[in-house]
Amino acid sequence: MTTLLLICLGLIFTTLAGIHFYWAIGGQWGFEAALPTNENGIRVLNPKKIECIIVGLGLTIMALFYLIQLTDFVQVLPYWLFKYGGWIIPFIFILRAIGDFRYVGFFKKLKATEFARLDSRFFSPLCLGIGIMGLLVKLL
Repeated sequence: MTTLLLICLGLIFTTLAGIHFYWAIGGQWGFEAALPTNENGIRVLNPKKIECIIVGLGLTIMALFYLIQLTDFVQVLPYWLFKYGGWIIPFIFILRAIGDFRYVGFFKKLKATEFARLDSRFFSPLCLGIGIMGLLVKLL
């Protein structure tokens, strides 16, 4: 079961990283829908290309964190990396799922925007799923 979880997490993070790199090179598919807006439809986040690259690199590192655990290379890396990373990554995504209590997460107040609808249906459940899978990897 752990192997399946590691593969799923690796694929999810690789896909998300690819989407962010796509946005960094000017791709528009999904970009507007992935950004929270206020009541007037004005974006509350306006990421630049460099920010998309930074997020993409972070997601790539997270993908490698899980995929490398499927290999013998894991024995070469420091123990603390997997000890703490195995807790930090899931909690980042659980916190994202909970949200900021205004624009994102399950407990957001603003629910009438297109982003809010997508966040409730897809983004927050995905983040919660990532968090749960990451915790299962750590605990199994």
